Amino acid sequence: MTPLLDIRDLSMTFRIGRGLLPGRRSVVQALQGVDLDIRRGETLGLVGESGCGKTTLGRCVLRGYRPDRGVINYANADGTVTDLARLSRRELKPYRTQVRTVFQDPNSSLNPRLTVRQIVAEPLVAARLVKPDEIGDRVAEMLRRVGLRPEYMRRYPHAFSGGQRQRIGIARALITEPRLVVADEAVSALDVSVRSQILNLLEDLQEQFDLTYLFISHDLSVIQHLCDRVAVMYVGKVVEQASTDELYARPRHPYTESLLRALPRPDPRLRRAAQRVPLRGELPDPANPPAGCAFHPRCPYASDRCDTEVPELASVENGDDSNRQARCHYATTLVLTGV
Repeated sequence: MTPLLDIRDLSMTFRIGRGLLPGRRSVVQALQGVDLDIRRGETLGLVGESGCGKTTLGRCVLRGYRPDRGVINYANADGTVTDLARLSRRELKPYRTQVRTVFQDPNSSLNPRLTVRQIVAEPLVAARLVKPDEIGDRVAEMLRRVGLRPEYMRRYPHAFSGGQRQRIGIARALITEPRLVVADEAVSALDVSVRSQILNLLEDLQEQFDLTYLFISHDLSVIQHLCDRVAVMYVGKVVEQASTDELYARPRHPYTESLLRALPRPDPRLRRAAQRVPLRGELPDPANPPAGCAFHPRCPYASDRCDTEVPELASVENGDDSNRQARCHYATTLVLTGV
């Protein structure tokens, strides 16, 4: 089956530092040849430490950034495929309603000067999808879908709690009936007691609207609960991808193992029994990444080969998941521990 989104060789660079002269500015490779596909109706989780490039990838999918190289093939409803990476701003306009986003912070993503009705209806008005006299009914119905009362549409964002504001943000994202939703840390700014409610809401809405999610998060507990497949990023590259069950049960990349072993365990007996894998040092500077495997300075299994030879993202057979991949020279020989 053709994936809804097929990303190939996606690269994105940024210039940082002071001065107008090129020699005085550093080049950061935020994305380096990323290959990824998102299947219709699934939730793909994207995880990694801060600075690994996952948010940049999400913004490239949304075309907030125009990538330097690569393709973002989007499968249209009529069966044709469009490369979103090459479209101009004018050509992108029809896709703005089909690929939507849920922002991280509901406090700063909602305009305090607009009512809920204006906020949720804004995409409809911008795209001219409905007649003006139909907007109120559409907004009211969408508010019901996300668990808010229609009469709330006359209020302003300050009158709502953080969880309610995020529901408003979700309503705004879904009002155009999109096919793909990019959720970048959509629950990280919420209280723990509210997170499960929003996650359950996202699952219910996915079933109702036949949605596909790209869910970006640093919280592996959330990813395990919500996602069908997981892609792990490190210094601008995907280092492992697999089904959620396979990846959590038996990781194939040492970085994935370290992330999983850092998960909190509620049972004290399990905490004592767990053998933590040391994750040394800090995330490398993307403007000056190490030679060879980017993870080798922190990897407890690194060899001389890892210092000089860059590993490819290669297929790894494991259980029922024939599509899992890992970027490690020893992915087929290391016995790594999951959760």
